[in-house]
Amino acid sequence: MGLSRPHKVGNGVSARWVSLFCIASFFLGVLVVNRLLGVPDPEKIDEEASSLEKRQLRALHPNVNCEKKEAADRAGDILFQVSQTHDVIMALDKTISSLEVQLAAARASKADNGEGSPVVTKTGSEPLKERQKVFFVMGIMTAFSSRKRRESIRETWMPQGDELKKLETEKGIIMRFVIGHSATPGGVLDRAIDAEDEKHKDFLRLNHIEGYHELSSKTQIYFAAAVTKWDADFYIKVDDDVHINLGMVGSTLARHRSKPRTYIGCMKSGPVLANKYHEPEYWKFGEEGNKYFRHATGQIYAISKDLATYISVHRHILHRYANEDVSLGSWFIGLDVEHIDERSLCCGTPPECEWKAQAGNPCAASFDWSCSGICKSVERMEEVHQRCGEGDEAIWHTSF
Repeated sequence: MGLSRPHKVGNGVSARWVSLFCIASFFLGVLVVNRLLGVPDPEKIDEEASSLEKRQLRALHPNVNCEKKEAADRAGDILFQVSQTHDVIMALDKTISSLEVQLAAARASKADNGEGSPVVTKTGSEPLKERQKVFFVMGIMTAFSSRKRRESIRETWMPQGDELKKLETEKGIIMRFVIGHSATPGGVLDRAIDAEDEKHKDFLRLNHIEGYHELSSKTQIYFAAAVTKWDADFYIKVDDDVHINLGMVGSTLARHRSKPRTYIGCMKSGPVLANKYHEPEYWKFGEEGNKYFRHATGQIYAISKDLATYISVHRHILHRYANEDVSLGSWFIGLDVEHIDERSLCCGTPPECEWKAQAGNPCAASFDWSCSGICKSVERMEEVHQRCGEGDEAIWHTSF
C-alpha cells in the first residue's frame, strides 16, 4: 500500500506544514517575549560565556540551578514585598491624616462665627480667603510693654518690609508678633499697637485679653488663629527675648516634614511645685515630689499642622494649667504624637552659641536658662546676633 497523500488545507497547503508553521511561530514568539523581558538565550550563553562570565551570570541570576539560592530569593522577594507593603501603609496613613486635618479645619472654620473667631477682624472686613499654603508660621509672643524687645528683633534676625514679604512668597515663611487686646478695647494700648502694625505690618492680633496669667489661653488661641489663617506644615511659638537663626530653624523642621504628628522642642520634665508661683493644680499630677510629663520648654517649640488643627477644633475643652508649656504638653497626652527632642533649639548665649557658629553649626535658637530668655535682651540681642548669627543672607541660600 502506498503512502497516502497529505490532506490539503485551504488552497493546497498541507496540514503538516501548517503544524510546523504553528510550532515555529510558537517558539519564535517565546524567543521574542524572552528578548523583550530580558531573558538570556541559553545556547548563546553556553557558546559565548567563559567560566568567569558564567559565575557572574549566576551572581546576577542566583535562582539558576541552585535550590538554596532559589529559597533565599523567595525569602528576599517576601521581605521586599513586606517592605513595599509597609511603605504603602505609611503613605496611606499620611494621606488619611491629611484628610482628617482638612476635615477638622473645615469644621472649625464653619463653627467659628465673628465673635468666636480666634482672629481679631475689623468691622466690615472681608471674610477670610482660601488659606495660603506655606512652610511654617512663626508666632512671636509679645506684650504691650515689650516694644523695645520687638525693635531689638526687627533690627537683628527678623526681616522687615519688602524682605518680610519676600520671605513669605519665596520661602513660605510667615513671621508675626502675636498679641491680643487690652481689657478696654480701643484704649491707648490698643491704639499704640495699631499704629505700630500700620508701620511694620508684622502683627497677628488675637481675640484675647492680654495678661501674664493668661499665657496658656493666648498660646491656645494663637494656634487656632494661625491654622485658620495659614495652611502650614508647622506652627512655631517663640518668646520675644529669644535669638533665632531662621535658616537653621527651617533646616531643622524640614527633616521632619514627612511625619504626620510631630511636637518639636527641647524636652524636659521638671518637678511639680505646689506654691502660688507654680502649679495650683499640683494634686492632679500624683503624689508630692512627682514630675511633670515630658514636654517642650516654653521659649520655643513647633508643632505639625494636624496638632495645631487638633488644638483649634478642641480648644474649648482643652484644660489650661498655670504654665503654657505644661498645658501644651498635656493636650497631646494620649494622642499618637512623636516628641522630638531638638537641642539646637535651646543653645545658651555666648560663648556657647558662638563656639557652635564658629564651627559651622549655628544654633537654631539661643537664650539663657537662668532668665527663661536672653537676660537683658533689649541690650544684648545685637551682641548675640553678631556673635551667634548664621549670617543675614543664610536664609536666602537655604533650601527646604
